[in-house]
Amino acid sequence: MSRIDELTDRIERLLLRHEELRRTNDLLAQQVTVITQERDSLRARLAAARGRIDALLDKLPLPATGAHPGMDADVDADDVDAADHGHPQPPDA
Repeated sequence: MSRIDELTDRIERLLLRHEELRRTNDLLAQQVTVITQERDSLRARLAAARGRIDALLDKLPLPATGAHPGMDADVDADDVDAADHGHPQPPDA
């Protein structure tokens, strides 16, 4: 095979590879666009949810002391058994 034929083959392979890479790049660019839109949508939803949570928190009454509602003021929250979550137990029937 002559040197010209070898160069021609190599150039053709390079052109094919270039086209493959270009198509791959186009597909990746499309995916980036879709993912960016999804990210922006999720950020907007998160901001809206935070706004709703803040509005709900603003409606909650503030406790008179630092204690949890339903607990004696001298009981530390860490002393409460995790099973009852700070709620009084119902009387035994």
